[in-house]
Amino acid sequence: MAGDGGETGPQVLVIGCGNLLRGDDGVGPILVRHLWERGIPPGAQIVDGGTAGMDVAFRMRGARRVVLVDAARTGAEPGTVYRVPGPAVAELPPLAGMNAHSFRWDHALAFAHWLLKDDYPDDVTIFLIEAACLDPGAELSAPVRRGMEQVIGILEAEFLAPLGGPEPDRRVEFTADGHLCLAPRLAARHFPSGAAAAIRRGGELWLVPRPAGPARPGELPLEDCTDGGRRLAVRDALNGLTVAGVRTAIWDDAHGALRIPLTPEGRPV
Repeated sequence: MAGDGGETGPQVLVIGCGNLLRGDDGVGPILVRHLWERGIPPGAQIVDGGTAGMDVAFRMRGARRVVLVDAARTGAEPGTVYRVPGPAVAELPPLAGMNAHSFRWDHALAFAHWLLKDDYPDDVTIFLIEAACLDPGAELSAPVRRGMEQVIGILEAEFLAPLGGPEPDRRVEFTADGHLCLAPRLAARHFPSGAAAAIRRGGELWLVPRPAGPARPGELPLEDCTDGGRRLAVRDALNGLTVAGVRTAIWDDAHGALRIPLTPEGRPV
């Protein structure tokens, strides 16, 4: 699973480590599959480390930037995202006893250090997402899915967009009948499950992605539009405020929300 990286190696290599059969442990491979579906720009490659095993170390040769994504169990709040620069990882596991079935991000780095030596990439970043459930056969939990969406947003904006990957149109439109319309790529990037919670906060409307499955109280399904975009009914969330027209939304990584001003100038309403 890869985009066009060229003869000298990709400019950006994203590796998702983990086991798809053990709940949240599959967040790395699931993340790279989401990236693949959204489109990979020339100069980037993505690798499912859960199935490629030790082959991921060979893929690092010649890569300018490498990103590894994996699940973590530290006791923190599930869905918490940790960003660790490669140089900060001082200790790596020994190669003895390592096998494809226990291949993690640290194993990938240890093997790559041994294999590539001076060709080891200078720019390595690790994203770890705190797991909630590692039971065999379990689906990705809601908090881990939200953490994954946060990491996808960072990867697309910081690592892939500079390669020419299409940026989503951040313009949204409030309609007179109480709907909010999102451009296709904006909806696909931040609301892949097709549901969101809408919350009015001061002079803004916040849209928070919700996990896949039937909508629960307070969650709104995104409906298809004729132009390929998505829309959702936000009249109730606006508490009677009448809003119409185009706005420019901002994605807030810290809060995991799309923030939309309710007035063109963004002044409090």
